[in-house]
Amino acid sequence: MLKPLLLMSLLIVLPAVAGPTLTELETRWLRAGQPVIAFARAQGLPVDIIVQPQDAPGAVPLALGYEGGRCKLVLSLRGNAQADGVLQGVPAARQGLMMEAMTAHEIGHCQRYAQGDWHALPRGFVEPPGRQRGKLTALAQELRETRREEAYADLVALAWMHGRHPGQYQEVLAWMRGVRTADEAAGGSHATQGWLALADGAGAFDDSASPFEQAQVLWRKGLSGDK
Repeated sequence: MLKPLLLMSLLIVLPAVAGPTLTELETRWLRAGQPVIAFARAQGLPVDIIVQPQDAPGAVPLALGYEGGRCKLVLSLRGNAQADGVLQGVPAARQGLMMEAMTAHEIGHCQRYAQGDWHALPRGFVEPPGRQRGKLTALAQELRETRREEAYADLVALAWMHGRHPGQYQEVLAWMRGVRTADEAAGGSHATQGWLALADGAGAFDDSASPFEQAQVLWRKGLSGDK
């Protein structure tokens, strides 16, 4: 049930639901993510919020698409068992933290798109010869690039939570590591465990920098060992 956590998906843009018709669950997700969204917009990121007005069984509860130069943050919670499964085992009092972390993850994706960096290596980073483009099959290349984007977004989420909720940071990190370990096969498109290990321990993040800058430091370190 947890497999869709923090998954980028293709987006079909549908009309947003008017505020008064939002469900209680939709309202909880939006309120939990509001600080992240406000931060992203203050940074100049073009973020739109779309709430799917129809049932969406099996859809990713929270996803991000990019269309017309704008990030589309999409909630698909109605008639969707995944909306409950994604937080299975998390105490009700802590679910807002995980919703906030998931929102920050998607904003990490938005930043990569908006900067024109999607599937691009950080500036100055050079792959070892045996791992450069052309040395992998098309499928292996796609899996690796997706995994790397998911790792960057995971690190943005963790940097955000480290700065805003330091007392709960280890709890969020443990939850995220548990989901990745339980639901993503080793070497798969969401196998970000190597990067999550770098986010553990004192000094992993420098809260004086932006979440994007902090994520970039650990992301680059993780790329060195990613195959």
